[in-house]
Amino acid sequence: MAMKQNGRYSKQLERLQGQKPPVDTKQIEDAVAGTMRNLASSRSASFVIYGEPQSGKTEMMICLTAKLLDNGHKVIVHLMNDSVDLLAQNLKRFKQSGLSPAAKVLSELPTTTSLPSEMVVFCKKNSKDLEKLIRRLANAGITQVIVIDDEADFATPNAKINQGKITKINQHVATLLGTDGIYIGVTATPARLDLNNTFNNKTELWVQFKPHANYTGWEVFFPLKMSRVQYRLTRLGQGGSAADATAALVRFLVTASYLNTHTDKGEQNWTMLVHTSGKKADHKEDQKTIEEAVDALQDPMSPAFAALMAVIGEEAAKLYPAADVHTVASYVVLNRQRISLTVLNSERERLGENATDPTSPFTIIIGGNIVSRGVTFPNLLSMFFTRDVTTKLQQDTYIQRARMFGARGGYLKHFELTIPTTLYADWRKCFIFHKLALETINSDLGAPVWLAGRRVTVAASASIDRSTVTLDRGEMAFKVFDWDPRIDTIIKGDQTGVDTLSKLRTAVGPEALPQFLIDYIQTIEPNGPGSLAIHVSLNIDGYRDADKTQITRAKGFIGTNDLERHKFPSAAHHIKVYRSEGTGKARVFYKFTEDSVHFVQNRA
Repeated sequence: MAMKQNGRYSKQLERLQGQKPPVDTKQIEDAVAGTMRNLASSRSASFVIYGEPQSGKTEMMICLTAKLLDNGHKVIVHLMNDSVDLLAQNLKRFKQSGLSPAAKVLSELPTTTSLPSEMVVFCKKNSKDLEKLIRRLANAGITQVIVIDDEADFATPNAKINQGKITKINQHVATLLGTDGIYIGVTATPARLDLNNTFNNKTELWVQFKPHANYTGWEVFFPLKMSRVQYRLTRLGQGGSAADATAALVRFLVTASYLNTHTDKGEQNWTMLVHTSGKKADHKEDQKTIEEAVDALQDPMSPAFAALMAVIGEEAAKLYPAADVHTVASYVVLNRQRISLTVLNSERERLGENATDPTSPFTIIIGGNIVSRGVTFPNLLSMFFTRDVTTKLQQDTYIQRARMFGARGGYLKHFELTIPTTLYADWRKCFIFHKLALETINSDLGAPVWLAGRRVTVAASASIDRSTVTLDRGEMAFKVFDWDPRIDTIIKGDQTGVDTLSKLRTAVGPEALPQFLIDYIQTIEPNGPGSLAIHVSLNIDGYRDADKTQITRAKGFIGTNDLERHKFPSAAHHIKVYRSEGTGKARVFYKFTEDSVHFVQNRA
């Protein structure tokens, strides 16, 4: 007689809470609770769980899977990007969690006997594997599955939506879901899923997975105020030459040596990620550059060894003037034969090891597309990022490439990002636009408002459903609030001052005017102190095409006349409250008129 298992979810929470140091599980519990509320309201659902890159989503997915099993769901399919390394890394973490039933890859499912009554199956997002899984489940008579799609915005959306066609992966996932399946997309970049209408996911059901307290994310690595940079940021010119790579390698060797000789943590294995082009031929060039420097360390009698050790000594004295330079340099020499170098692409020989776990004090990983998504790098200490961008940066792609995010706080001041100045500025703008967009998700506008600019796009244009998406409304708005005539009194006090925005935020509430928008306006002043205009409110009761309860209008509100150029000639940031006397409701609207910024929203 089969015994029903209970309490798997609570056991996973206890496992995390019992770790040293213990994991605060509140964010996980909130995300799981939000997901279960969605499932209780609709047995056939499609929605997204979104959270910051490398913020602990894998542990959340383990706990969510346990909760789903406890609640009687029998078959949970986890979809992974078509990467053996990513699949191996996540599968290992699932198995180490002690979850029952243990997660299995497709090849581990029995082929000659019936399938178990409960299953957690991992499957890569490629046509061959998905077809096999679909056939195996169909042969077993399994018609109801829950699909948890990791990195859901990649490969799954239909990139042929404007052609009246369906991409293979999208079709296979739809077949897997059937008529009774439940789709849960998990991603840090949900814009493409929204704008693509992937499986008709509903943004009103989206669940936010907030980062844990020790998370170091975009606010650390791409702060609005550059004076707040807490790590080692090395900006290059237009390049990423072999000399730049060698210099970054030297600084990595010095830093790892210092941490292993001058702190009380003992010896640790550290990683340097060389993240450049996605072309395999370029990986070989990167490998050649690094190998030449490593080879120079192997022969103490050679001129190359002496020259490189002189540079290491100079760099150690510069980075750590209070340290014993001889001790730092000696550690490099004594451990030079322990340097580990791996090229992470589809041609890599796989010997059963997890290439992303550092195996030596000096672990160097070179990669492009494969390391861009999902893969976590423990003890990542240095990132050499010089990926060429010939056109615009695509937000979802570049947000996912921030492999330095995670829990880096313990050694943050020693972490180094080496990157061209222009690329860093564009990358930073990706995160600023993304953060502003996320602030609109819970604004009752029907869908988030995504931002794009001259150098930054939201998502691949082929994936944006042009039948439902408005590409340039030119403004964004936040949560509706109750109108109070005293708001205009606040505005008239100083219509160009950031302090007025702070007072306005207090009056309307934090969700109606996010602090991040105020910080952004204060930091980005393209035309100096006159860059902000806070306009007196406007009653919309006379607008026939406006929703007076939701304070929305299909073509937007802020037109040329609303900008009051005669009064605010230098303004780039425009804030205006639109209100309805009839309903007593109001909403803050924002428009940015510089840098060709436009706004994208799904009006489905």
